Amino acid sequence: MDAIAQRREQRQSISERRRALSPAERIAAAQGLRRSLEQLPEYLTDARVAGYWATNGELPLNLVIPPLASRGQQFLLPVIGDGKRLRFAPWQSGEDVLPNQHGIPEPAQPRELLEPFQLDLVLVPLLGFDRRGHRLGYGGGYYDRSFAFLNEQVRPTEPLLVGIAYAFQELPRIEDASWDVPLDFIATELELIDCNSPGNEANA
Repeated sequence: MDAIAQRREQRQSISERRRALSPAERIAAAQGLRRSLEQLPEYLTDARVAGYWATNGELPLNLVIPPLASRGQQFLLPVIGDGKRLRFAPWQSGEDVLPNQHGIPEPAQPRELLEPFQLDLVLVPLLGFDRRGHRLGYGGGYYDRSFAFLNEQVRPTEPLLVGIAYAFQELPRIEDASWDVPLDFIATELELIDCNSPGNEANA
C-alpha cells in the first residue's frame, strides 16, 4: 500500500472510531483534556489562544475555552481566507457563527482578523499523530500553509502548536513531508506529550 492510500485508510478508520464515541465518553475525554492542558503553562497564561469548533467527532474544547475568559485570555477561531490560509477571529460563547464551505462554524461577524504569527498558542485539530509531533491532518493543508513560517524558526517559539486528540488517534509513525509543520506538544485526555523530549526524538 502506498503512502497516500495508507493515509486515506488511517483517516477513515480514525474518523469512524471518533464518531462512534458515546456522549459520556466525549464528556470524560473533555475533562481529561482540560487536566492535560493545565500542565502546560502557556495554556494558563498566554494572551491569545486559538482553537477550533469541534466537528465530526473531534475532541470538544467546551471545557477548555471557558477558563480562558475568566483568566483574561482571548480565544479565537479559524476563518478560511484567500489562498487556503487561515486567519483567526476572536470569539466568545454565545456569539453567532456561520458554516464555511466545509460546514465548519466560523464567527459570523468577526470584530477583527489576526494573522497566524500574531497568536501565542494554537490548539490544532488532527486525525492522527505520532510522538515526534507529526500530524495526520484532513488533507486540505490549511494549517501547514498558515504556519509554514515556523519551519524557518528555532522551535519551540510563538505561536506554540499543540495538537488535540483522543489517545487512540496515536499512530506509531507518520512519514513527514517537506511542507509539514510539526507540533510542539500533543494533549490527549490522558496526557500532555512534549514532542521535543529526547525520548520522542529517538523515534525519529
